[in-house]
Amino acid sequence: MLKQKSLNIEKPLWLKYSEEEVMNLILKLSEKGFTSEKIGLVLRDQYGIPRVKLFGFKIKDVLKDKFKEPTIINVEKKVVKLEAHVGKHKKDKKADRSLIITKAKLKKRENYHNR
Repeated sequence: MLKQKSLNIEKPLWLKYSEEEVMNLILKLSEKGFTSEKIGLVLRDQYGIPRVKLFGFKIKDVLKDKFKEPTIINVEKKVVKLEAHVGKHKKDKKADRSLIITKAKLKKRENYHNR
């Protein structure tokens, strides 16, 4: 049986950043053009913040409060990258399927926001 990853809700003692500092880092990185996924990786690798959830919020919640729906923009960027990849590598069926699924996600989100 597989073990599930334990979610420690408590902030580690060695973590030096406050909630405001983390929010400012998230906003600064998003202004540089990073997606929410990339922001999480940068915070983990460069700033030593294991999980933003330890502070009681999510990256996309901070971005949603400040900007208008960043997920649609991220999905559009992903579609463009996948289209370029599939254009170069025509036999990459996995990327082709991923492109189809990502386009469907984009269409669903656009239909939801156009209501």
